[in-house]
Amino acid sequence: MQPLQETYRITSPEQAAALLHPLRGEILAHLIQPASATEVARRIGETPQRVNYHLKTLEKVGLVQRTGSRQVKNLVEGLYQGAARSYLLADTLGLSPQDLQRLEQETSLSHLIQTSERIKEAAVRLMDRTDIGEEIPSATLTSNIFLQDEAERRAFLDEYVALLQELAAKYSAKKEGHGSPYRMVMAVYPEKN
Repeated sequence: MQPLQETYRITSPEQAAALLHPLRGEILAHLIQPASATEVARRIGETPQRVNYHLKTLEKVGLVQRTGSRQVKNLVEGLYQGAARSYLLADTLGLSPQDLQRLEQETSLSHLIQTSERIKEAAVRLMDRTDIGEEIPSATLTSNIFLQDEAERRAFLDEYVALLQELAAKYSAKKEGHGSPYRMVMAVYPEKN
């Protein structure tokens, strides 16, 4: 077993493609310590089968390694660990600025789709709980804005992210480990006619 690196340089297009898939990035974030597909799935709200599929892809390109196994009831679970704590795309990948931009856009849009699916699944589970009389506090805000150009779009996103991070930090820091956890999701995307 290779020791966990602090930073792993992504040097192949196959590794880059695997890493930039949003779910795989999330899986890697939970593999700083060895864990099974079932453990990771529980932490990120996915099925073990889906996590296992992505683990195999990450293992195939060398971003995850199998570190052992353990017996759980009648099953043998494989344990996996990521290659590093963080990952860096190497300049030697040879991707053009256009390819990098396209890759970033595809990754962002894929993440948007996955996030909306998770929100939908969580909302359905929560609605089931309201059927038995439980009160479920939640909030949604939808708004349209008009941005003139790329510079204004970037300025808006920077300010938007900073404000939400400040708000999340303010309420997360109050009583870490106490109270009820809430998921906060941020999404901005162009409205096409």
